[in-house]
Amino acid sequence: MDRLTQKFLDMLKISSSSEKMVSNNSQNNTNNSSVNKLISVGIILASLGITYLPPIFGLKNTVTIVSGTELKEVLEEIEKKFEQENPDINLDLKFQGSQDIINNYTEEKNDFKPTILIPANSELITELETKLKAQGETDIFYDTPKMIAKTMLVGIAWEERGKVLFPDNKFSWQKLETALKTKNWDKLGGQKEWGSFDFITTDPTRSNSGQLTLSLWAKSQLNQNDLTVNDVNNSKVSTLFQLIKNSVYQPPRSTDILLQEFIARGKNDADVATVYESIALYRWLQAKENQKQGYQIYYLNPTIETTIMGVIVKKNISKSEAKAGKKFIDFLIQNEQQIIFTKYGFRPIINLDLKSLPNTPWNQNILGVETKPSIKINSSPNPEVMNEIQKVWYGSN
Repeated sequence: MDRLTQKFLDMLKISSSSEKMVSNNSQNNTNNSSVNKLISVGIILASLGITYLPPIFGLKNTVTIVSGTELKEVLEEIEKKFEQENPDINLDLKFQGSQDIINNYTEEKNDFKPTILIPANSELITELETKLKAQGETDIFYDTPKMIAKTMLVGIAWEERGKVLFPDNKFSWQKLETALKTKNWDKLGGQKEWGSFDFITTDPTRSNSGQLTLSLWAKSQLNQNDLTVNDVNNSKVSTLFQLIKNSVYQPPRSTDILLQEFIARGKNDADVATVYESIALYRWLQAKENQKQGYQIYYLNPTIETTIMGVIVKKNISKSEAKAGKKFIDFLIQNEQQIIFTKYGFRPIINLDLKSLPNTPWNQNILGVETKPSIKINSSPNPEVMNEIQKVWYGSN
């Protein structure tokens, strides 16, 4: 038992003794005694600090976690396991597009109080810190952000469509741009009944995968390895963004929603998309069952590997909530939970042989999947470039 709880119990005994004395002096004041006891308990709680609510009352610490939608299924599975092992902590999971996570927090648009933020990319946590410092905040996080899992941006295409568009089994931004301009499959070498060519990516003003898609495509357009703010405003890039925006009908707000729509719409309304490798692996069987064929995974070269990180924010969060939040983040990076992440297509932050793990998509012979693809990995653009990508996209007509 910790010292604070012991202090509480000692004070509660004193309060109870005092109430018994009052009761002995006046047998008819039972109701008043009960009220007085509640008041006494309230005073004790206040003296200990209003943020401390001891377990003896059956009260739990609630940890509200705001995560990107690509983590929905894996966190829901881990939630049950964590709460069984930590009955004094209640997890409340919320899911948003990763850019929405940052915007909603900094602009105070949430109708709840977040404890932990887990966007899809560590760069977004850097963006969050930069924005809050610009607003005058200095004490932002309880602890340094912790790595939880990894994934990367990939392309996907229905098998027969991919063979036509990428005959060498290599993803090509140039061929994708040509397809957007050509618009119809029969002019691309496909069958006339395939109809129009349909590409899907997420809304870059709300989702990190959409931002990464535009950044890689812009680099390819300019034939360079890095992007600056001035590069994003290059006429070639703005023209490209305009083409993409006019070609993508109502881009989804998050990657998981995108892939579910891709599967539901099928090969006549969705041909190629850019998504995270994790969600592409996890939902492949669903596509196989719903559409009678799977999609092929294409590793972009170069691509961007995203490191998913969790951080405990400090604003309006008590020390007891932060302590419970740290326990959950530490739980996520333990071996057993890291294996659960691989079941959902994520790459672990610990050394695991992906092919040898049972019941994971890594050993389902998914077309195109590689545990160690021979590709170049680029770092994510800095927050200034990401913001400029959003501005140029928003201004495209």
